[in-house]
Amino acid sequence: MTETGAARPVASVRERGFRFRWGVLSMNFLVLGLNYADRAAIGVAAPVIIAEYGFSMTTWGWISAVFFVGYAPFCFVGGYTSDRFGPRKVMAWAIAWWSLFTALTAAGFSAVSFMIIRFLFGFGEGPQASVTAKTMSNWFPQRQLGTALGLSQASTPLGGAVGTPIVVALMAAFDGNWRAPFIVLGGVGVFFAVGWWVVVRDKPSAHPRVGQAEAEEMAADEREQDTTRLGNGAGEDDAPLLSYLRRPLVLTTALSYLGYSWVLYTFLTWFPVFLTEAHGVKLEELAVAGALPWVAGFFGLALGGVFTDTLGRRLGLFAARKWTIVIGLIVVALAFTPVGVVDSTGAAVALMGAVVFVLYIVGAQFFALIGPAIPKARFGSVSGFVHFIANLSGIFAPVVVGFLVEDTKSWVLAFGVSALIAGVPAVLLALFGRAERLAPSATRN
Repeated sequence: MTETGAARPVASVRERGFRFRWGVLSMNFLVLGLNYADRAAIGVAAPVIIAEYGFSMTTWGWISAVFFVGYAPFCFVGGYTSDRFGPRKVMAWAIAWWSLFTALTAAGFSAVSFMIIRFLFGFGEGPQASVTAKTMSNWFPQRQLGTALGLSQASTPLGGAVGTPIVVALMAAFDGNWRAPFIVLGGVGVFFAVGWWVVVRDKPSAHPRVGQAEAEEMAADEREQDTTRLGNGAGEDDAPLLSYLRRPLVLTTALSYLGYSWVLYTFLTWFPVFLTEAHGVKLEELAVAGALPWVAGFFGLALGGVFTDTLGRRLGLFAARKWTIVIGLIVVALAFTPVGVVDSTGAAVALMGAVVFVLYIVGAQFFALIGPAIPKARFGSVSGFVHFIANLSGIFAPVVVGFLVEDTKSWVLAFGVSALIAGVPAVLLALFGRAERLAPSATRN
Protein backbone atom coordinates (compact mmCIF):
# COMPACT_ATOMS: atom_id res chain seq x y z
CA MET A 1 0.00 0.00 0.00
CA THR A 2 2.78 2.39 0.94
CA GLU A 3 4.71 1.70 -2.25
CA THR A 4 1.58 2.19 -4.35
CA GLY A 5 0.71 5.39 -2.56
CA ALA A 6 4.22 6.72 -2.97
CA ALA A 7 4.28 5.97 -6.68
CA ARG A 8 1.13 7.90 -7.55
CA PRO A 9 2.43 11.45 -6.93
CA VAL A 10 5.51 10.76 -9.10
CA ALA A 11 3.37 9.40 -11.95
CA SER A 12 1.04 12.36 -11.59
CA VAL A 13 3.91 14.81 -11.83
CA ARG A 14 5.27 13.13 -14.95
CA GLU A 15 1.88 13.04 -16.62
CA ARG A 16 1.34 16.71 -15.84
CA GLY A 17 4.78 17.62 -17.19
CA PHE A 18 4.13 15.64 -20.35
CA ARG A 19 0.79 17.39 -20.79
CA PHE A 20 2.32 20.87 -20.53
CA ARG A 21 5.19 20.08 -22.90
CA TRP A 22 2.74 19.11 -25.60
CA GLY A 23 0.41 21.92 -24.62
CA VAL A 24 3.18 24.43 -25.38
CA LEU A 25 3.77 22.71 -28.71
CA SER A 26 0.02 22.87 -29.46
CA MET A 27 -0.09 26.60 -28.72
CA ASN A 28 2.93 27.12 -30.96
CA PHE A 29 1.18 25.06 -33.64
CA LEU A 30 -1.85 27.36 -33.56
CA VAL A 31 0.25 30.52 -33.64
CA LEU A 32 2.24 29.40 -36.67
CA GLY A 33 -0.98 28.37 -38.41
CA LEU A 34 -2.30 31.91 -37.99
CA ASN A 35 1.05 33.27 -39.15
CA TYR A 36 0.79 31.49 -42.49
CA ALA A 37 -2.94 32.11 -42.91
CA ASP A 38 -2.17 35.82 -42.60
CA ARG A 39 0.73 35.51 -45.02
CA ALA A 40 -1.14 33.38 -47.56
CA ALA A 41 -4.07 35.81 -47.67
CA ILE A 42 -2.23 38.25 -49.91
CA GLY A 43 -1.51 35.51 -52.46
CA VAL A 44 -5.17 34.51 -52.64
CA ALA A 45 -6.31 38.12 -52.97
CA ALA A 46 -3.53 38.96 -55.43
CA PRO A 47 -5.48 38.43 -58.68
CA VAL A 48 -8.26 40.77 -57.45
CA ILE A 49 -5.84 43.42 -56.15
CA ILE A 50 -3.76 43.31 -59.34
CA ALA A 51 -6.90 43.73 -61.44
CA GLU A 52 -8.30 46.55 -59.27
CA TYR A 53 -5.15 48.67 -59.32
CA GLY A 54 -3.72 47.59 -62.67
CA PHE A 55 -0.42 46.45 -61.20
CA SER A 56 2.06 44.79 -63.56
CA MET A 57 3.62 41.44 -62.66
CA THR A 58 6.90 43.19 -61.84
CA THR A 59 5.16 45.71 -59.58
CA TRP A 60 3.38 42.92 -57.74
CA GLY A 61 6.69 41.11 -57.43
CA TRP A 62 8.14 44.15 -55.66
CA ILE A 63 5.12 44.42 -53.36
CA SER A 64 5.61 40.78 -52.45
CA ALA A 65 9.38 41.13 -52.07
CA VAL A 66 9.35 44.17 -49.80
CA PHE A 67 7.67 42.05 -47.12
CA PHE A 68 10.89 40.07 -46.91
CA VAL A 69 13.02 43.20 -46.66
CA GLY A 70 11.36 43.66 -43.27
CA TYR A 71 10.96 39.94 -42.56
CA ALA A 72 14.50 38.64 -43.17
CA PRO A 73 16.44 40.78 -40.64
CA PHE A 74 13.78 40.17 -38.00
CA CYS A 75 14.36 36.43 -38.36
CA PHE A 76 17.73 37.12 -36.73
CA VAL A 77 16.38 39.82 -34.41
CA GLY A 78 13.70 37.42 -33.17
CA GLY A 79 16.20 34.66 -32.46
CA TYR A 80 18.67 37.01 -30.79
CA THR A 81 16.04 38.64 -28.58
CA SER A 82 14.59 35.24 -27.65
CA ASP A 83 18.04 34.36 -26.27
CA ARG A 84 18.12 37.67 -24.37
CA PHE A 85 14.54 38.10 -23.17
CA GLY A 86 12.94 34.68 -23.65
CA PRO A 87 10.69 33.34 -26.43
CA ARG A 88 7.46 34.03 -24.52
CA LYS A 89 7.80 37.82 -24.65
CA VAL A 90 9.20 37.96 -28.16
CA MET A 91 6.48 35.83 -29.75
CA ALA A 92 3.68 37.69 -27.94
CA TRP A 93 4.91 41.02 -29.32
CA ALA A 94 5.41 39.49 -32.76
CA ILE A 95 1.83 38.16 -32.91
CA ALA A 96 0.38 41.51 -31.88
CA TRP A 97 2.52 43.40 -34.42
CA TRP A 98 1.84 41.20 -37.44
CA SER A 99 -1.88 41.06 -36.62
CA LEU A 100 -2.03 44.86 -36.59
CA PHE A 101 -0.50 45.08 -40.05
CA THR A 102 -2.60 42.21 -41.35
CA ALA A 103 -5.63 44.36 -40.61
CA LEU A 104 -3.95 47.48 -42.02
CA THR A 105 -3.42 45.69 -45.36
CA ALA A 106 -7.06 46.58 -46.02
CA ALA A 107 -6.01 50.25 -46.06
CA GLY A 108 -3.72 49.77 -49.07
CA PHE A 109 -4.59 52.05 -52.00
CA SER A 110 -1.45 52.22 -54.18
CA ALA A 111 1.76 50.35 -54.90
CA VAL A 112 3.70 52.50 -52.42
CA SER A 113 1.14 52.08 -49.64
CA PHE A 114 1.09 48.31 -50.10
CA MET A 115 4.88 48.24 -49.98
CA ILE A 116 4.99 50.21 -46.70
CA ILE A 117 2.35 48.02 -45.06
CA ARG A 118 3.94 44.77 -46.24
CA PHE A 119 7.39 45.97 -45.12
CA LEU A 120 6.13 46.65 -41.59
CA PHE A 121 4.08 43.45 -41.60
CA GLY A 122 7.36 41.59 -42.15
CA PHE A 123 8.78 42.91 -38.85
CA GLY A 124 6.22 40.93 -36.88
CA GLU A 125 6.27 37.78 -39.00
CA GLY A 126 10.07 37.48 -39.03
CA PRO A 127 10.69 36.14 -35.50
CA GLN A 128 8.24 33.21 -35.62
CA ALA A 129 10.54 30.42 -36.87
CA SER A 130 13.60 31.18 -34.76
CA VAL A 131 11.45 31.79 -31.67
CA THR A 132 9.73 28.45 -32.33
CA ALA A 133 13.15 26.77 -32.59
CA LYS A 134 14.18 28.34 -29.27
CA THR A 135 10.90 27.37 -27.59
CA MET A 136 11.01 23.75 -28.74
CA SER A 137 14.69 23.49 -27.80
CA ASN A 138 13.85 24.68 -24.29
CA TRP A 139 10.94 22.29 -23.85
CA PHE A 140 12.00 19.10 -25.70
CA PRO A 141 15.11 16.92 -25.35
CA GLN A 142 17.46 16.67 -28.32
CA ARG A 143 16.25 13.17 -29.25
CA GLN A 144 12.74 14.62 -29.82
CA LEU A 145 13.70 18.00 -31.26
CA GLY A 146 13.08 17.03 -34.89
CA THR A 147 9.64 15.69 -34.01
CA ALA A 148 8.78 18.79 -31.97
CA LEU A 149 9.92 21.19 -34.69
CA GLY A 150 8.20 19.23 -37.44
CA LEU A 151 4.88 19.02 -35.60
CA SER A 152 4.90 22.64 -34.42
CA GLN A 153 5.79 23.93 -37.89
CA ALA A 154 3.31 21.59 -39.63
CA SER A 155 0.63 24.19 -39.05
CA THR A 156 2.34 26.61 -41.44
CA PRO A 157 1.15 24.81 -44.59
CA LEU A 158 -2.07 23.92 -42.78
CA GLY A 159 -2.54 27.65 -42.17
CA GLY A 160 -2.20 28.18 -45.91
CA ALA A 161 -4.59 25.31 -46.65
CA VAL A 162 -7.23 26.54 -44.20
CA GLY A 163 -6.56 30.19 -44.87
CA THR A 164 -7.07 29.87 -48.62
CA PRO A 165 -10.75 28.82 -48.50
CA ILE A 166 -11.39 31.15 -45.54
CA VAL A 167 -10.10 34.13 -47.50
CA VAL A 168 -12.09 33.09 -50.57
CA ALA A 169 -15.24 32.59 -48.45
CA LEU A 170 -14.87 35.95 -46.72
CA MET A 171 -14.34 37.70 -50.03
CA ALA A 172 -17.44 36.01 -51.43
CA ALA A 173 -19.46 36.90 -48.31
CA PHE A 174 -18.54 40.56 -48.78
CA ASP A 175 -19.35 40.66 -52.51
CA GLY A 176 -15.76 40.15 -53.66
CA ASN A 177 -14.30 42.74 -51.29
CA TRP A 178 -10.69 41.61 -50.78
CA ARG A 179 -10.26 43.83 -47.69
CA ALA A 180 -12.62 41.89 -45.39
CA PRO A 181 -10.36 38.83 -44.81
CA PHE A 182 -7.45 41.00 -43.66
CA ILE A 183 -9.57 42.82 -41.08
CA VAL A 184 -11.02 39.56 -39.73
CA LEU A 185 -7.64 37.79 -39.53
CA GLY A 186 -6.09 40.81 -37.82
CA GLY A 187 -8.76 40.71 -35.12
CA VAL A 188 -8.28 36.98 -34.56
CA GLY A 189 -4.58 37.62 -33.94
CA VAL A 190 -5.34 39.60 -30.78
CA PHE A 191 -6.86 36.50 -29.17
CA PHE A 192 -3.89 34.38 -30.22
CA ALA A 193 -1.44 36.80 -28.61
CA VAL A 194 -3.35 36.55 -25.31
CA GLY A 195 -3.53 32.76 -25.58
CA TRP A 196 0.21 32.48 -26.16
CA TRP A 197 0.97 34.64 -23.11
CA VAL A 198 -1.31 32.58 -20.87
CA VAL A 199 -0.15 29.12 -21.97
CA VAL A 200 3.59 29.44 -22.71
CA ARG A 201 6.62 30.03 -20.50
CA ASP A 202 10.25 30.25 -21.58
CA LYS A 203 11.12 26.83 -20.18
CA PRO A 204 9.55 24.11 -18.00
CA SER A 205 11.24 25.36 -14.82
CA ALA A 206 9.50 28.75 -15.25
CA HIS A 207 5.99 27.32 -15.54
CA PRO A 208 4.08 27.32 -12.22
CA ARG A 209 2.08 24.20 -13.09
CA VAL A 210 4.80 22.01 -14.60
CA GLY A 211 6.12 19.19 -12.44
CA GLN A 212 9.70 18.82 -11.28
CA ALA A 213 10.26 15.72 -13.43
CA GLU A 214 9.99 17.58 -16.73
CA ALA A 215 12.16 20.47 -15.54
CA GLU A 216 14.83 18.02 -14.36
CA GLU A 217 14.68 16.10 -17.64
CA MET A 218 15.43 19.23 -19.65
CA ALA A 219 18.22 20.27 -17.29
CA ALA A 220 19.78 16.81 -17.71
CA ASP A 221 19.42 17.04 -21.50
CA GLU A 222 21.22 20.39 -21.52
CA ARG A 223 24.06 18.97 -19.44
CA GLU A 224 24.36 16.05 -21.85
CA GLN A 225 24.49 18.40 -24.82
CA ASP A 226 27.33 20.29 -23.15
CA THR A 227 29.40 17.12 -23.01
CA THR A 228 28.56 15.72 -26.47
CA ARG A 229 28.31 18.87 -28.57
CA LEU A 230 29.41 19.03 -32.17
CA GLY A 231 32.27 21.35 -32.99
CA ASN A 232 34.71 22.57 -30.39
CA GLY A 233 33.23 20.73 -27.44
CA ALA A 234 31.73 21.76 -24.14
CA GLY A 235 31.99 25.05 -22.31
CA GLU A 236 31.42 27.20 -25.39
CA ASP A 237 28.49 29.30 -24.17
CA ASP A 238 30.68 32.40 -23.85
CA ALA A 239 32.27 32.01 -27.30
CA PRO A 240 31.59 34.88 -29.74
CA LEU A 241 28.43 34.45 -31.78
CA LEU A 242 30.44 34.85 -34.99
CA SER A 243 32.39 31.69 -34.18
CA TYR A 244 29.18 29.69 -34.64
CA LEU A 245 27.90 31.59 -37.66
CA ARG A 246 30.99 30.93 -39.77
CA ARG A 247 31.08 27.17 -39.26
CA PRO A 248 30.73 25.20 -42.54
CA LEU A 249 27.78 23.25 -41.14
CA VAL A 250 25.89 26.43 -40.25
CA LEU A 251 26.69 28.17 -43.55
CA THR A 252 25.78 25.21 -45.80
CA THR A 253 22.60 24.64 -43.79
CA ALA A 254 21.70 28.30 -44.24
CA LEU A 255 22.30 28.15 -48.01
CA SER A 256 20.25 24.95 -48.30
CA TYR A 257 17.48 26.66 -46.36
CA LEU A 258 17.71 29.55 -48.85
CA GLY A 259 17.19 27.12 -51.75
CA TYR A 260 14.26 25.54 -49.93
CA SER A 261 12.75 28.97 -49.25
CA TRP A 262 13.17 30.11 -52.85
CA VAL A 263 10.89 27.30 -54.05
CA LEU A 264 8.49 27.83 -51.14
CA TYR A 265 8.12 31.58 -51.76
CA THR A 266 7.79 31.10 -55.49
CA PHE A 267 4.90 28.78 -54.71
CA LEU A 268 3.44 31.05 -52.03
CA THR A 269 3.57 34.23 -54.12
CA TRP A 270 2.91 33.00 -57.64
CA PHE A 271 1.07 29.68 -57.63
CA PRO A 272 -2.44 31.24 -57.36
CA VAL A 273 -1.51 33.67 -60.15
CA PHE A 274 -0.06 30.79 -62.22
CA LEU A 275 -3.30 28.81 -61.88
CA THR A 276 -5.45 31.76 -62.93
CA GLU A 277 -3.22 32.84 -65.84
CA ALA A 278 -1.91 29.55 -67.23
CA HIS A 279 -4.92 27.35 -66.48
CA GLY A 280 -7.83 29.79 -66.28
CA VAL A 281 -8.74 28.82 -62.71
CA LYS A 282 -11.43 31.11 -61.30
CA LEU A 283 -11.42 32.67 -57.83
CA GLU A 284 -13.91 30.24 -56.31
CA GLU A 285 -11.90 27.27 -57.66
CA LEU A 286 -8.77 28.52 -55.87
CA ALA A 287 -10.37 27.44 -52.59
CA VAL A 288 -9.63 23.83 -53.58
CA ALA A 289 -6.85 24.01 -56.17
CA GLY A 290 -4.81 26.48 -54.12
CA ALA A 291 -5.30 24.59 -50.86
CA LEU A 292 -4.37 21.04 -51.92
CA PRO A 293 -0.59 21.59 -52.07
CA TRP A 294 -0.76 23.12 -48.58
CA VAL A 295 -2.45 19.98 -47.26
CA ALA A 296 0.39 17.91 -48.72
CA GLY A 297 2.86 20.25 -47.02
CA PHE A 298 1.16 19.75 -43.67
CA PHE A 299 1.71 16.00 -43.83
CA GLY A 300 5.28 16.53 -45.03
CA LEU A 301 6.23 18.67 -42.03
CA ALA A 302 4.30 16.58 -39.52
CA LEU A 303 6.00 13.40 -40.71
CA GLY A 304 9.42 14.86 -41.53
CA GLY A 305 10.64 15.35 -37.96
CA VAL A 306 9.20 12.02 -36.79
CA PHE A 307 10.84 10.29 -39.76
CA THR A 308 14.35 11.59 -39.09
CA ASP A 309 14.15 11.18 -35.31
CA THR A 310 13.18 7.54 -35.93
CA LEU A 311 15.77 7.03 -38.67
CA GLY A 312 18.34 8.68 -36.40
CA ARG A 313 18.16 5.78 -33.98
CA ARG A 314 19.78 3.66 -36.71
CA LEU A 315 21.92 6.10 -38.68
CA GLY A 316 22.51 8.82 -36.10
CA LEU A 317 20.49 12.03 -35.88
CA PHE A 318 23.03 14.10 -37.79
CA ALA A 319 23.24 11.76 -40.79
CA ALA A 320 19.47 11.24 -40.91
CA ARG A 321 18.74 14.97 -40.90
CA LYS A 322 21.53 15.96 -43.30
CA TRP A 323 20.76 13.40 -46.00
CA THR A 324 17.04 14.04 -45.78
CA ILE A 325 17.77 17.66 -46.66
CA VAL A 326 20.19 16.80 -49.48
CA ILE A 327 18.09 14.11 -51.16
CA GLY A 328 14.83 15.98 -50.59
CA LEU A 329 16.05 19.22 -52.20
CA ILE A 330 17.40 17.35 -55.22
CA VAL A 331 14.01 15.65 -55.66
CA VAL A 332 12.29 19.05 -55.38
CA ALA A 333 14.66 20.51 -57.99
CA LEU A 334 13.88 17.70 -60.43
CA ALA A 335 10.09 17.90 -59.93
CA PHE A 336 9.48 21.66 -59.80
CA THR A 337 10.14 22.63 -63.44
CA PRO A 338 7.53 20.19 -64.87
CA VAL A 339 4.81 22.03 -62.90
CA GLY A 340 4.95 24.67 -65.62
CA VAL A 341 4.99 22.08 -68.43
CA VAL A 342 1.96 19.86 -67.76
CA ASP A 343 -1.22 20.77 -69.64
CA SER A 344 -4.00 20.00 -67.18
CA THR A 345 -4.84 21.90 -64.01
CA GLY A 346 -5.20 18.65 -62.08
CA ALA A 347 -1.74 17.48 -63.06
CA ALA A 348 -0.19 20.84 -62.16
CA VAL A 349 -1.86 20.86 -58.74
CA ALA A 350 -0.95 17.21 -58.09
CA LEU A 351 2.67 17.75 -59.08
CA MET A 352 2.90 20.91 -57.00
CA GLY A 353 1.40 18.98 -54.10
CA ALA A 354 4.17 16.39 -54.43
CA VAL A 355 6.81 19.13 -54.57
CA VAL A 356 5.43 20.81 -51.46
CA PHE A 357 5.15 17.47 -49.62
CA VAL A 358 8.83 16.66 -50.16
CA LEU A 359 9.80 20.29 -49.59
CA TYR A 360 8.18 20.31 -46.17
CA ILE A 361 9.75 17.00 -45.16
CA VAL A 362 13.01 18.86 -45.73
CA GLY A 363 11.69 21.91 -43.88
CA ALA A 364 11.46 20.00 -40.61
CA GLN A 365 15.24 19.42 -40.56
CA PHE A 366 17.19 22.68 -40.72
CA PHE A 367 17.06 23.87 -37.11
CA ALA A 368 17.25 20.30 -35.80
CA LEU A 369 20.38 19.65 -37.90
CA ILE A 370 22.37 22.42 -36.22
CA GLY A 371 20.83 21.82 -32.78
CA PRO A 372 23.56 19.54 -31.38
CA ALA A 373 26.28 21.94 -32.59
CA ILE A 374 25.01 25.01 -30.74
CA PRO A 375 24.69 25.65 -26.98
CA LYS A 376 21.14 26.50 -25.94
CA ALA A 377 22.19 29.99 -24.86
CA ARG A 378 23.10 30.71 -28.51
CA PHE A 379 20.56 28.54 -30.31
CA GLY A 380 18.01 31.30 -30.88
CA SER A 381 20.61 33.62 -32.39
CA VAL A 382 22.16 30.99 -34.67
CA SER A 383 18.72 29.76 -35.75
CA GLY A 384 17.77 33.36 -36.47
CA PHE A 385 20.88 33.82 -38.61
CA VAL A 386 20.12 30.65 -40.60
CA HIS A 387 16.53 31.80 -41.06
CA PHE A 388 17.71 35.28 -42.08
CA ILE A 389 19.91 33.86 -44.85
CA ALA A 390 17.05 31.62 -45.97
CA ASN A 391 14.63 34.49 -46.24
CA LEU A 392 16.85 36.62 -48.42
CA SER A 393 15.22 34.43 -51.08
CA GLY A 394 11.93 36.05 -50.18
CA ILE A 395 13.32 39.41 -51.29
CA PHE A 396 14.54 38.17 -54.65
CA ALA A 397 12.33 35.21 -55.62
CA PRO A 398 9.06 37.17 -56.12
CA VAL A 399 10.84 39.83 -58.17
CA VAL A 400 12.92 37.44 -60.30
CA VAL A 401 9.97 35.15 -61.01
CA GLY A 402 7.69 38.11 -61.76
CA PHE A 403 10.28 39.58 -64.13
CA LEU A 404 10.87 36.25 -65.90
CA VAL A 405 7.15 35.63 -66.39
CA GLU A 406 6.45 39.16 -67.59
CA ASP A 407 9.51 39.39 -69.85
CA THR A 408 9.63 35.86 -71.29
CA LYS A 409 6.00 34.74 -70.78
CA SER A 410 7.45 31.44 -69.59
CA TRP A 411 6.41 29.85 -66.30
CA VAL A 412 8.65 26.91 -67.22
CA LEU A 413 11.75 29.11 -67.19
CA ALA A 414 10.71 30.75 -63.93
CA PHE A 415 10.18 27.40 -62.23
CA GLY A 416 13.39 26.03 -63.77
CA VAL A 417 15.51 28.82 -62.30
CA SER A 418 13.90 28.16 -58.92
CA ALA A 419 14.71 24.45 -59.22
CA LEU A 420 18.38 25.21 -59.90
CA ILE A 421 18.59 27.51 -56.88
CA ALA A 422 17.19 24.69 -54.72
CA GLY A 423 19.48 21.99 -56.05
CA VAL A 424 22.92 23.65 -55.92
CA PRO A 425 23.00 24.31 -52.13
CA ALA A 426 21.99 20.69 -51.51
CA VAL A 427 25.19 19.59 -53.23
CA LEU A 428 27.21 22.06 -51.11
CA LEU A 429 25.67 20.68 -47.92
CA ALA A 430 26.51 17.13 -49.05
CA LEU A 431 30.14 18.08 -49.68
CA PHE A 432 30.94 20.56 -46.91
CA GLY A 433 28.26 20.23 -44.22
CA ARG A 434 30.18 17.91 -41.93
CA ALA A 435 30.19 17.59 -38.18
CA GLU A 436 33.57 18.55 -36.77
CA ARG A 437 33.11 16.18 -33.87
CA LEU A 438 30.16 14.17 -32.67
CA ALA A 439 30.10 11.93 -29.63
CA PRO A 440 28.16 8.66 -30.00
CA SER A 441 25.59 9.59 -27.37
CA ALA A 442 24.66 12.69 -29.35
CA THR A 443 24.02 10.78 -32.53
CA ARG A 444 22.24 7.66 -31.35
CA ASN A 445 19.47 8.64 -28.97
